Amino acid sequence: MSDDHDWPVRESVTEYETGWYTGGYDLVEQPDGSTKRYYWAELPPAVVVVAVVDDHVLFVEQFRPTIRETQLELPAGIVEDGESFTTAAARELREETGFDPDSTALLADFWTATGVLRHRRGIVFAEGLTPVERELDGNEFLTPEAVPVSEAVDVARQPPTNDATIEGVLLAQDDGLL
Repeated sequence: MSDDHDWPVRESVTEYETGWYTGGYDLVEQPDGSTKRYYWAELPPAVVVVAVVDDHVLFVEQFRPTIRETQLELPAGIVEDGESFTTAAARELREETGFDPDSTALLADFWTATGVLRHRRGIVFAEGLTPVERELDGNEFLTPEAVPVSEAVDVARQPPTNDATIEGVLLAQDDGLL
């Protein structure tokens, strides 16, 4: 793959900032000399956790107001300043499911929805889980659910679902972890 493209940014404009993300556009000069606005939203990095305990994958059920549906998905959350993906995964897993992992491993770290987002995602595998007290954030209303490893891919693919859940389960399966 070649990185020899020179698409100069003539202007970068932030149009709005929220506590959750920043949005705007870059006015970019394309290879033919024309310019175009490329709109973007910038979000902090996020982590998705594939956690296995007693031959079950931990999912969480929660209502997603943005799509107005309840989903069964993998635990996930924002990587806080100074955290690695694996540290954030252990924290999110404790908060959302009430399990503390003995070990975590980063399966993948990548950009998501690059046509519109500036957002990195890490997929982390966690195992050796010990029950602890859950510490849900004020906006988290979710219920943990253990799914047999043999059913995890099928469950992840059932609508409504999301990219992070499917990616996490498929990466773990491809790595021979499920």
